[in-house]
Amino acid sequence: MDTETESSRPDRRSAPSEVPGEGGSLARAKPTGASHRMSLQRRRDTEPEMLLRRELHRRGLRYRVDAKLPGIPRRRADVLFPNRRVAVFVDGCFWHACPLHATNPQTNGAWWQSKLQTNVARDRDTDIRLQEQGWTVLRFWEHEDMVLAADVVEETVRL
Repeated sequence: MDTETESSRPDRRSAPSEVPGEGGSLARAKPTGASHRMSLQRRRDTEPEMLLRRELHRRGLRYRVDAKLPGIPRRRADVLFPNRRVAVFVDGCFWHACPLHATNPQTNGAWWQSKLQTNVARDRDTDIRLQEQGWTVLRFWEHEDMVLAADVVEETVRL
Protein backbone atom coordinates (compact mmCIF):
# COMPACT_ATOMS: atom_id res chain seq x y z
CA MET A 1 0.00 0.00 0.00
CA ASP A 2 1.22 3.49 -0.91
CA THR A 3 1.70 5.57 2.24
CA GLU A 4 2.49 8.81 0.43
CA THR A 5 -0.31 11.34 0.26
CA GLU A 6 -1.00 13.50 -2.78
CA SER A 7 0.56 16.53 -1.09
CA SER A 8 3.82 14.74 -0.22
CA ARG A 9 4.48 13.40 -3.72
CA PRO A 10 6.86 15.41 -5.84
CA ASP A 11 5.09 17.39 -8.56
CA ARG A 12 6.23 15.81 -11.82
CA ARG A 13 4.80 18.76 -13.75
CA SER A 14 7.29 21.24 -12.30
CA ALA A 15 9.82 23.06 -14.46
CA PRO A 16 12.31 20.73 -16.13
CA SER A 17 15.83 20.52 -14.79
CA GLU A 18 19.11 19.25 -16.18
CA VAL A 19 18.82 15.78 -14.69
CA PRO A 20 18.20 12.52 -16.47
CA GLY A 21 14.51 11.93 -16.91
CA GLU A 22 12.56 8.85 -17.79
CA GLY A 23 13.95 7.07 -20.82
CA GLY A 24 17.50 8.26 -20.11
CA SER A 25 17.11 11.64 -21.82
CA LEU A 26 17.95 15.00 -20.32
CA ALA A 27 15.05 17.30 -19.59
CA ARG A 28 15.33 20.78 -21.09
CA ALA A 29 15.82 23.84 -18.95
CA LYS A 30 13.68 26.88 -19.68
CA PRO A 31 15.37 29.31 -22.08
CA THR A 32 16.79 32.46 -20.53
CA GLY A 33 18.06 35.79 -21.80
CA ALA A 34 18.57 36.08 -25.54
CA SER A 35 17.39 32.53 -26.14
CA HIS A 36 14.10 33.31 -24.44
CA ARG A 37 13.62 36.54 -26.44
CA MET A 38 14.32 34.70 -29.70
CA SER A 39 11.81 31.97 -28.81
CA LEU A 40 9.13 34.67 -28.60
CA GLN A 41 9.68 35.82 -32.20
CA ARG A 42 6.75 34.83 -34.37
CA ARG A 43 7.39 32.98 -37.60
CA ARG A 44 3.83 33.55 -38.84
CA ASP A 45 0.76 35.61 -37.96
CA THR A 46 2.78 38.78 -37.35
CA GLU A 47 0.83 42.02 -37.05
CA PRO A 48 1.64 43.27 -40.58
CA GLU A 49 0.83 39.86 -42.04
CA MET A 50 -2.50 39.77 -40.20
CA LEU A 51 -3.36 43.28 -41.42
CA LEU A 52 -2.70 42.23 -45.01
CA ARG A 53 -4.67 39.01 -44.67
CA ARG A 54 -7.65 40.75 -43.08
CA GLU A 55 -7.71 43.31 -45.87
CA LEU A 56 -7.46 40.64 -48.57
CA HIS A 57 -10.25 38.64 -46.92
CA ARG A 58 -12.41 41.78 -46.61
CA ARG A 59 -12.03 42.21 -50.37
CA GLY A 60 -13.30 38.68 -50.97
CA LEU A 61 -9.97 37.09 -51.81
CA ARG A 62 -9.32 33.59 -50.47
CA TYR A 63 -5.83 32.21 -50.04
CA ARG A 64 -3.64 29.72 -48.21
CA VAL A 65 -1.67 30.82 -45.15
CA ASP A 66 1.90 29.79 -44.31
CA ALA A 67 1.79 27.44 -47.29
CA LYS A 68 4.57 25.20 -48.53
CA LEU A 69 6.08 26.32 -51.80
CA PRO A 70 5.82 23.86 -54.67
CA GLY A 71 9.11 22.23 -55.56
CA ILE A 72 11.05 24.16 -52.89
CA PRO A 73 11.42 22.16 -49.69
CA ARG A 74 11.49 23.89 -46.29
CA ARG A 75 10.25 27.24 -47.62
CA ARG A 76 6.83 28.77 -47.14
CA ALA A 77 4.86 31.76 -48.39
CA ASP A 78 2.98 34.01 -45.98
CA VAL A 79 0.01 34.13 -48.37
CA LEU A 80 -0.39 31.87 -51.39
CA PHE A 81 -2.88 31.91 -54.26
CA PRO A 82 -2.13 28.51 -55.81
CA ASN A 83 -4.63 28.70 -58.66
CA ARG A 84 -3.35 32.13 -59.74
CA ARG A 85 0.28 31.17 -59.03
CA VAL A 86 0.92 34.20 -56.80
CA ALA A 87 3.12 34.00 -53.70
CA VAL A 88 3.11 36.87 -51.19
CA PHE A 89 5.74 37.49 -48.52
CA VAL A 90 5.68 40.07 -45.73
CA ASP A 91 9.33 40.47 -44.80
CA GLY A 92 10.43 41.69 -41.38
CA CYS A 93 12.86 44.59 -41.47
CA PHE A 94 15.37 42.95 -39.13
CA TRP A 95 15.30 39.38 -40.44
CA HIS A 96 15.39 40.32 -44.13
CA ALA A 97 17.76 43.34 -43.91
CA CYS A 98 15.44 46.16 -44.94
CA PRO A 99 17.48 48.94 -46.59
CA LEU A 100 15.65 51.55 -44.46
CA HIS A 101 15.42 49.86 -41.06
CA ALA A 102 18.03 47.09 -40.92
CA THR A 103 20.10 46.97 -37.75
CA ASN A 104 23.32 45.14 -37.02
CA PRO A 105 23.48 43.54 -33.59
CA GLN A 106 26.68 44.36 -31.70
CA THR A 107 26.86 41.12 -29.76
CA ASN A 108 28.17 38.30 -31.94
CA GLY A 109 28.08 40.72 -34.88
CA ALA A 110 29.91 38.57 -37.42
CA TRP A 111 27.54 35.65 -36.85
CA TRP A 112 24.47 37.90 -37.20
CA GLN A 113 25.81 39.54 -40.35
CA SER A 114 26.33 36.13 -41.93
CA LYS A 115 22.88 34.94 -40.77
CA LEU A 116 21.07 37.97 -42.20
CA GLN A 117 23.00 37.82 -45.49
CA THR A 118 22.01 34.15 -45.77
CA ASN A 119 18.35 35.11 -45.21
CA VAL A 120 18.50 37.69 -48.01
CA ALA A 121 20.24 35.22 -50.36
CA ARG A 122 17.56 32.61 -49.57
CA ASP A 123 14.85 35.18 -50.38
CA ARG A 124 16.43 35.89 -53.78
CA ASP A 125 16.82 32.16 -54.47
CA THR A 126 13.16 31.58 -53.57
CA ASP A 127 12.08 34.41 -55.88
CA ILE A 128 14.09 33.05 -58.80
CA ARG A 129 12.94 29.45 -58.31
CA LEU A 130 9.28 30.46 -58.11
CA GLN A 131 9.56 32.72 -61.16
CA GLU A 132 11.19 29.90 -63.13
CA GLN A 133 8.08 27.82 -62.34
CA GLY A 134 5.79 30.58 -63.64
CA TRP A 135 4.83 32.14 -60.30
CA THR A 136 4.44 35.84 -59.55
CA VAL A 137 6.29 36.80 -56.37
CA LEU A 138 5.19 39.82 -54.34
CA ARG A 139 7.29 40.99 -51.38
CA PHE A 140 6.37 43.73 -48.94
CA TRP A 141 8.29 45.13 -45.97
CA GLU A 142 6.59 44.98 -42.59
CA HIS A 143 6.66 48.81 -42.36
CA GLU A 144 4.69 49.30 -45.58
CA ASP A 145 1.00 50.21 -45.62
CA MET A 146 -0.78 46.86 -45.84
CA VAL A 147 -3.88 48.41 -47.46
CA LEU A 148 -1.67 49.57 -50.34
CA ALA A 149 -0.01 46.15 -50.39
CA ALA A 150 -3.48 44.57 -50.62
CA ASP A 151 -4.17 46.82 -53.63
CA VAL A 152 -1.12 45.36 -55.41
CA VAL A 153 -2.01 41.78 -54.44
CA GLU A 154 -5.64 42.18 -55.54
CA GLU A 155 -4.64 43.74 -58.85
CA THR A 156 -2.20 40.88 -59.49
CA VAL A 157 -4.59 38.10 -58.46
CA ARG A 158 -7.61 39.48 -60.35
CA LEU A 159 -5.74 39.94 -63.69
